[in-house]
Amino acid sequence: MNGATPRRIWLCADDYGISPGVNRAICDLIERGRLNATSAMVVGPAIGRADVAGLQRAAAGSPRCAIGLHVTLTAPFRPLTMYFRPLDGGMFPSFAKFLHAGLTRRLDPEIIHAELKMQLAAFGELFGRAPDFVDGHQHVQLYPQVRDAFLAAVKEAAPSAWVRQCGRNVSLIERLMARKALLLDVMSAQFRRRASRAGIAFNPAFAGAYDFTKQPDFGALMGRFLNGLPEHGVIMCHPGFVDDALTGLDPLTRQREREHAFLGSEAFPQLLAANGVTLG
Repeated sequence: MNGATPRRIWLCADDYGISPGVNRAICDLIERGRLNATSAMVVGPAIGRADVAGLQRAAAGSPRCAIGLHVTLTAPFRPLTMYFRPLDGGMFPSFAKFLHAGLTRRLDPEIIHAELKMQLAAFGELFGRAPDFVDGHQHVQLYPQVRDAFLAAVKEAAPSAWVRQCGRNVSLIERLMARKALLLDVMSAQFRRRASRAGIAFNPAFAGAYDFTKQPDFGALMGRFLNGLPEHGVIMCHPGFVDDALTGLDPLTRQREREHAFLGSEAFPQLLAANGVTLG
């Protein structure tokens, strides 16, 4: 490092509130200084007063731990507003249906805005304050017809919060090699322009997307995520312990435990140091 000042980044665990096992894993890593951000799903089944108090206790011992809102607009979760549309059996639409509806401009931005305001209000009621930042489950904040409603709701209810964009700081060749991440890059470019016009801060770069179904070596992936990530960049992660609540809601299960195991290991702080990165 030659005495250079380490780059400070955000390592954010998504999905706090999706299950007790995920909550327990996230709090464990925050208490050990292995995470410095998490975003909470106010529509999740494990976001009661005790869950919020547990997270606040864990974060209180960390000198730099942000707590954000994980806006959720896709199944198998249910809206907080009474008149949200479209619905699928009382639940939000699936990820594929919702993204398609946004791309074909068949969503109602006013309905989206009302739901987002309700989720922001629910966060305020649970935590006693506005979120430090706002992101989206399955990156819904980036979708056409959602992003403007999302930014307007944040500007109104949490004007000091920053928002997550998911554009990567990589070469063109690397962009073209990953189709899913390329779509996030394209949508993020539009999102950043709109956030700038609205005067809302956002992270300069993003990493953390990968194919969960292939169960790759998370330690090796983390090394790639850290490479070239600038100051205040965000790495998304999904640590957790598998329980019945999680398996009933999300296909991402055992890989969460692999993420937790690496982030809790001694190899992780060594990797941060080798890359000139700090969470402090």
